[in-house]
Amino acid sequence: MKPETQLDTSRAACPSSHSMANKIGRVLWCVCWWLLFRPSPRIMFRWRVLVLRCFGATVTARSRIDPTVRIWAPWNLVVGRDSSIGHHVDVYNVATITIGDHATVSQYSYLCAASHDLADPTMRLVTSPIRIGDAAWVCAKAFVGPGVTVHQGAVVGACGVVTKDVPEWMIVAGNPAREIRKREIQS
Repeated sequence: MKPETQLDTSRAACPSSHSMANKIGRVLWCVCWWLLFRPSPRIMFRWRVLVLRCFGATVTARSRIDPTVRIWAPWNLVVGRDSSIGHHVDVYNVATITIGDHATVSQYSYLCAASHDLADPTMRLVTSPIRIGDAAWVCAKAFVGPGVTVHQGAVVGACGVVTKDVPEWMIVAGNPAREIRKREIQS
């Protein structure tokens, strides 16, 4: 009998959980990203919104998405009014990622809506949606993990690693992210 900690490598690898339509859609999206989305000048926000909508994204005309943003599956993306996604943000939206109104995801951030089941010898893919609330801000180089909700008005500090929900109007930072203080808007 094998010890529990030893992997059974005799099993075949887990087959992909993605449908053929999903795979074809991602290939087509990748081609369009390289030809239509990525080379567009920075100021052409409406053009990129149009391209994303052609692939099933729910994006308002007033959203500002930088041309260097990497989006895994546009059909799993919802972006609210007057929200922005900065340059070189990686949106790994195997599950739905929703960004509310007036929210900001700053440069080099990583929104990761999937991981792997570490207890499964084949490490099957597990997904869980991410929600960035209205008026929330994910600062530069932050990581937001699967199933996390960054509630309304919350801030994830630069380089913060968020693996659990962030309460409304709370500022979190660090790795792992911890509460710093309440966010107060001055009038």
